[in-house]
Amino acid sequence: MATSTKEMNTKLTFRKFEDGVNKWQKIGDKIFEGDHSHKCPTYVHRTPPCQGSCPSGEDIRGYLDIIRGIEKPPEGVTMQEYAFRRSTDANPFPSMMGRVCPAPCQDGCNRNHVEDFVGINAVEQYIGDTAKKEGFSFDNSAPLSGKKVAIVGGGPAGLAAAYQLRRMGHESVVFDDHDELGGMFKYGIPGYRTPREFLNHEIQRILDMGGIEVKLSTRVGTDIKVEDLEKEFDAIIWAIGCKSGRMLPVPNADAPNCVSGVAFLEAFNKGTLKVTARKVVCVGGGDTSIDVVSVARRLGKVDDLPEEQSPEHVIGGYVAHDSALTAARDGAEVVLTSLFPRDQMTASEHEVEDALREGVEIHDGVMPLEVIVDESGRAVALKVAKCEVVDGRPTPVEGTEYEIEADLIVSAIGQTGDLTGLEEFDNGRGLMDADSFYRVPGKEGHFVAGDIVRPHLLTTAIGQASVCAETVNAYLKHDTLKKRPKVDVHHFDLLQKLKEAGLAPEPYCHEETRGTSESDFAIHNFEDRSEQEIITADKLFLGHFEYTPRHVRKQVVPDAEEVLGHFEDRLVPLTEEETVAEAERCMSCGMCFECDNCVIYCPQDAVYRVKKDKHTVGRYVATDYARCIGCHICSDVCPTGYIDMAMGDH
Repeated sequence: MATSTKEMNTKLTFRKFEDGVNKWQKIGDKIFEGDHSHKCPTYVHRTPPCQGSCPSGEDIRGYLDIIRGIEKPPEGVTMQEYAFRRSTDANPFPSMMGRVCPAPCQDGCNRNHVEDFVGINAVEQYIGDTAKKEGFSFDNSAPLSGKKVAIVGGGPAGLAAAYQLRRMGHESVVFDDHDELGGMFKYGIPGYRTPREFLNHEIQRILDMGGIEVKLSTRVGTDIKVEDLEKEFDAIIWAIGCKSGRMLPVPNADAPNCVSGVAFLEAFNKGTLKVTARKVVCVGGGDTSIDVVSVARRLGKVDDLPEEQSPEHVIGGYVAHDSALTAARDGAEVVLTSLFPRDQMTASEHEVEDALREGVEIHDGVMPLEVIVDESGRAVALKVAKCEVVDGRPTPVEGTEYEIEADLIVSAIGQTGDLTGLEEFDNGRGLMDADSFYRVPGKEGHFVAGDIVRPHLLTTAIGQASVCAETVNAYLKHDTLKKRPKVDVHHFDLLQKLKEAGLAPEPYCHEETRGTSESDFAIHNFEDRSEQEIITADKLFLGHFEYTPRHVRKQVVPDAEEVLGHFEDRLVPLTEEETVAEAERCMSCGMCFECDNCVIYCPQDAVYRVKKDKHTVGRYVATDYARCIGCHICSDVCPTGYIDMAMGDH
């Protein structure tokens, strides 16, 4: 019967069945139909949370799968070199990051829902240290475009930008006001955490690509005018970091022996600060403060040090200590204070534990009130009090005040940029503004990355530099910028992998396309959601994974009696055998790791392994849809969450 005009004008949809007609009327029918459905398996790639948590966007699952042998390297390439290339696609400093990155990837690791995270940092150190040993180099085959970019700042962000631009075929000139490249790697972190042997090698490997010129001891804004750079270069990237420390917001914080944490560490890393004061108090609670107190314990103090050689004069750059001083030094008393309780300090937990072992005294949950000075104006103590957070602000608890004696007070409570000569770029907070593509608003041809945007982690600066380089590349080519992916990291690309393995799809023939499962012009039954979705633990079959202890790197951490003069590398790398075993703990979230569960448990023998000559990572199994009844067992037993019952969804 035809639908009435009244119904067509008042009802927005036509319904063939009433509500409930789609449901089984008899429970017996429902039970016997419950083992199958109209849906069949589809293989869906998603981003693992380790990678989603990595600010530089490394393909962590990718290089773990390479090391464990699931993803095979091209012919003539070793596992180690292939893992190195996959790792450094995002971050050119695997040795450094494997040592000093606080590893948000490990916090995000889904293995934490089983027993313990995968030791990603340890694996990355193995990749980086092996790359140095084997002499691996970066690909510089991209032809030069004739464009040249000025990069102001030779730290992690600036060097990463130069690296990525060279891979795209653009030359650059790196300007830095230090005597050596390295930025925060070299001047903000002590050498026993970023061993110079490995740091210098990783920097040189970037320069060896060619097309990267370096101009040291040159400050843009004073030695060179910005207008001159604008005339000479096709684009400018600002990667100047934040090397001005914030002083304590309390009375008398301008006393001569009150210094910033970044200035303290720079003087040490330059080699001018050989000894410290008798009693050092550092205010902080983050990683920089841990470095300050650990260095202070290693440097020690010298009795009867001439006033003109006191640490603040060396840190201020007026004098330098003679190396002979170190022969007479002994242990300094070092105290670290933190606003927050120890379990809430922003420094890594193991770093705090190491500092305690090395003889640092920690006063947590206290806030500074005043620097106590003597008649000459020098600091002699720091007055503090227990504190509590009221309306989001730390507030001293009345009656809990006390003083900590000090000959040197170090403030490690934050950093800001030094924009002397670059005032036009100052956003009023000692930083530079950036849009989502890391362009400087209102400054055509100017781009920015790293701490000068917002002080954060080294890995964050490197990740920003990668995005910034892509933006500059588009700018130089006059391309339209596309919206960045929701999950903005370096993703595994199955099509690229198939091309690498000689399995690229055939050209599309534009013929009849019904029933294309036997055709070779497309990747069938695969969906890539990696740019939109991060796979969570509830999507995995965690019951597949047995308890497997983490392979923990050995650390050389001196105790309070051994720490004086101890500047050796603290982290002992895993062996190849240990590295492979640790990589095997990876659950390969969001990507098949060839466990055979789906093949074994399929009751219809519908899931099968693809032929060896068609196999590559992500293409290990396929489904015969003529046999599949949609029982979803394969999806239920897939440990990695790679199988969705989605074929047939509308």
